[in-house]
Amino acid sequence: MTNRKLAVVAIGGNSLIKDKQHQTVQDQYEAARETCRHIADMIEQGWDVAIGHGNGPQVGFILRRSEIAHKTAGMHEVPLDSCGADTQGAIGYHLQQNLYNEFRRRGMEKSAATVVTQVRVGRDDPAFQNPSKPIGGFMEEAEAQERAAREGWSVVEDAGRGWRRVVASPLPEEIVELDAVKQLLDAGIVTITVGGGGIPVVRNDAGNLEGVAAVIDKDYASSLLAQSIGADLFLISTAVEKVYLNSNKPDQRTVDVMTVAEAKQYMAEGHFAKGSMLPKIQAIIWFLENGGKEALITNPENIARALRGETGTRILP
Repeated sequence: MTNRKLAVVAIGGNSLIKDKQHQTVQDQYEAARETCRHIADMIEQGWDVAIGHGNGPQVGFILRRSEIAHKTAGMHEVPLDSCGADTQGAIGYHLQQNLYNEFRRRGMEKSAATVVTQVRVGRDDPAFQNPSKPIGGFMEEAEAQERAAREGWSVVEDAGRGWRRVVASPLPEEIVELDAVKQLLDAGIVTITVGGGGIPVVRNDAGNLEGVAAVIDKDYASSLLAQSIGADLFLISTAVEKVYLNSNKPDQRTVDVMTVAEAKQYMAEGHFAKGSMLPKIQAIIWFLENGGKEALITNPENIARALRGETGTRILP
C-alpha cells in the first residue's frame, strides 16, 4: 500500500471507565463506544490504526471476583496472566463491536479484530527483584504472610489500608504475535493488540514460553508496538487535552510542541507525575529515539482536532 499512514493509538483507562460511578460492563461498553467514534474519525482521515489499551481496573475486578469466589465457595483462583488474557478478550470485543457499528453507520468498508497478545519480558529484568505494582484486594497481615509463604507472593503494607500483593513491572522486549498483527494491518484491518501491555511471558530454559505474574506498562508496550511496525505516529489518548508543566500549580501551562531534548529537560525538572504522565513521556521518547517520527498526547474527544494540528501536545525527535 502506498501513501499509507500507520498509527498506534494507546487508549488509557479513562477511555474505558469514566469515573467511579460508571464501572459496570455496560458503562465500559458505552465509554468504549465514544472512544471508537473518535478513532473512526482518525481512520476516516486516512490512517491505518493499531490500538493498545489499559486493563488495570478490569484485572482488579476479575481478581476481586476470584478472591470472593475462592473464599465463599472454594473456587480456584485465576492466575494474573490469565486475568490479562480475559481482559484482552473482553475489552477487545467491546472495541471491535463498537468499531464495526461505527464503520457501518458511516458506510466505511473497514473491519477490526483483536489479537490476544503475549509480550516477552526478560527473566532477569531487575523489576523481578523489586516488585512494586499492587494488585488484588486488601488482606489482613496474617493472610498476606500465609499467601507469601505458600504461593511465593511478594506482599507489602499499603499506606495503613491493609496488606496487598505486589508484582513486577518489567520492560517489554518482544511482541510474540507481531507477524499476525502486521498481516492484519497490511490487510487494512484495525488491530487491537498488546492489551493491558500484553500478557507477560518469559522464555524458559527449554526455549518455550510461559506466563509470569507481572504487569507490563501499556504505554511502553504500545511504544514497542509502534517501533516494531514502523508506525508514522504514536498517539497516547489520556485524560488531558494537552501536557501541562507545573501541573496543578498557579503557574501551570500547557505545551503545544516539544522535542525529545525538551521532554528530557522537563522530566529532569520533575514536571511529570510518576504514576501518570511520566511513563507516557518516557514511552514516547523510546519510540522517537528508535526511528519514530512524531507522537501526540491528547484526550479521546480531541483526537481528530489534534491530528489536524489544532490541539494536543506534539512531541518530535
